[in-house]
Amino acid sequence: MRGRLERRIWPAAPEQYGPPQYRRACKYDTFIPDALGLLELSLTGDTAAVVSDAERAIAALNATARPELQPLARLLLRTESIASSKVEGLQVDARALARAEAAQDLGQGIGHQAADVLANVDAMLYAIETAASSDAVGVDDFLAIHRVLLEASANPSIAGRIRRSQNWIGGNNYNPCGADFVPPPHDLVEKLLADLCSFCNDYSLPPLVQAAIAHAQFENIHPFDDGNGRTGRALIQVILRRRKLAPSFVPPISVVLAADKDRYINGLTLYRDDRIGDWLEMFASVAARAATLAAKYVDRVAALQTHWRRQVEEVLAPRADAALWPIIDELPAHPVITVAVGVTVARRSRPAVRNAISDLVKAGVLIPISESPRNRSWEAVGLLELIEGFESARETQ
Repeated sequence: MRGRLERRIWPAAPEQYGPPQYRRACKYDTFIPDALGLLELSLTGDTAAVVSDAERAIAALNATARPELQPLARLLLRTESIASSKVEGLQVDARALARAEAAQDLGQGIGHQAADVLANVDAMLYAIETAASSDAVGVDDFLAIHRVLLEASANPSIAGRIRRSQNWIGGNNYNPCGADFVPPPHDLVEKLLADLCSFCNDYSLPPLVQAAIAHAQFENIHPFDDGNGRTGRALIQVILRRRKLAPSFVPPISVVLAADKDRYINGLTLYRDDRIGDWLEMFASVAARAATLAAKYVDRVAALQTHWRRQVEEVLAPRADAALWPIIDELPAHPVITVAVGVTVARRSRPAVRNAISDLVKAGVLIPISESPRNRSWEAVGLLELIEGFESARETQ
């Protein structure tokens, strides 16, 4: 076991509301993980080979990246964020989320689940753009990612704050007795996080091995009252970006994890049971599959963009400097677009963007979501079907 179990007593709470059996004192075992500074790791030949194959797949995905493909990079990041939310039971399909994002851009209200998933997109973006570029990974980076994730949630008071009490997974809502897993006591969390940061700043292990171990350790520490899984999966991408294994395209690992959550949970248990090699092999196989699927996904979206451009040429034959071209370039990052977003990406006036959107509707690239003259948005034809196919992990098995 990569740690130790410590028997503790949950005090009686006779005044607490709830069934009588949950008001009594009871015993539970909290798991205190070993510090990573004590880790001595030697990979078997089989494990090293699986890790190497996965790192090659991620490197191959990123070898295709070019500046003009930045919207595709955002699409992959968005896909990873949505799937990471799906692991936690936040189910919002691609079309509903794209429309919610457009509505949010227009200042309209959206549902709580859609808002939570969009916040995870923002947190993942912060993680790879800011936390990944800091001089060293620190506890403040974890807090900042968590703050972006939960600051607009139903419970913003816990955003960016290390938990101040015992938490647990499974069991009942009143005490940790009988829980599936009880993380370390809250007074040990800061020390464990500091140790994790030291591990993240040591580049002696292969990048994917470091990311897998850091993620599993983070989940064992479970430092927050909520949002641990999403923050921990963002940490994976922070490490892959810092180590320059995934400098442009994030491998959407959560898409594969979400397709088989039981296997994912079992993998984290393998790590806790000190079967690190088994966990690494599982994690590496997931990463390799994610990178391979992502490469196909990027190719299909790029082919769709080429199809759009041909449609525009055939129907409109616009000038080379027309405002509609940069809008087509950016559509993968904005499957549902508004005039305001078009102005930002095309760097043209609102009238010019409105005309460009009208032309794209004529060419069959965009379809209006509503006929209302105000707060209008348009959907990219064919794109959301591709996104839904990938996010549903139809090809991950």
